[in-house]
Amino acid sequence: MAKRKGGGWLETVKTIVYAGLIAIGIRTIAFEPFNIPSSSMVPTLLVGDYLFVSKFSYGYSRYSMPFSPPLWQGRILFSMPERGDVAVFRWPRDNATDYIKRIVGLPGDRIQVIGGVLYLNGEAVRREAAGLCEDDGTGVRIRSRRYIETLPAAAGGRSHAICEFSDTERFDNTEEFRVPAGHVFAMGDNRDNSSDSRDFSAGGVGYIPIDNLIGRAEIIFFSHEGTAFNPLNWRLGRFFQMVR
Repeated sequence: MAKRKGGGWLETVKTIVYAGLIAIGIRTIAFEPFNIPSSSMVPTLLVGDYLFVSKFSYGYSRYSMPFSPPLWQGRILFSMPERGDVAVFRWPRDNATDYIKRIVGLPGDRIQVIGGVLYLNGEAVRREAAGLCEDDGTGVRIRSRRYIETLPAAAGGRSHAICEFSDTERFDNTEEFRVPAGHVFAMGDNRDNSSDSRDFSAGGVGYIPIDNLIGRAEIIFFSHEGTAFNPLNWRLGRFFQMVR
């Protein structure tokens, strides 16, 4: 009887270890959960959204692994991101903090913002008025203007919503940026409340090394406002919503 109990305990430990290894494997090569702590991607993503990021979308770098061990340089099975992708990456300033933004420029692209309008390789990105952005996900009413922005056909032609308080904020008129080789350029959808590739200050993002990409945001699997433990705060309408 004592032997059977000991064997049962050993099997339980093995099961827990195997389950942990499987979870780590899935998180490393397939999908990893992330949550949204800020309003920089409103209206696409709200504070309190939880989403799955596909780790295989762009191939794998050291940042695909837990604790980012320096086991290799570059990316394995690399696939170039597409303009319009919502991507998670490591902040280039410390290579430790996770950021999420929308990729708008690839290596060699010329990016500029003039009067709040995004220009890609000299062509203005079309934006159409679409009401107001009224909530940042925390219940605070922000009342900024909402637009649907559509990338040029030559850049994929994808559409997404953005928010703008005005067209005269800090990053609404910029120099022209030329994205260097091995980097991408990303911006938050909440254009006037986002530290992104337009910002080259010590606290900004600047150009993002391709090696720092973690994966592409795919689906919101849970969302809440306020405490997550109260079902009355759950945003059921956002459950299992694809990220576009």
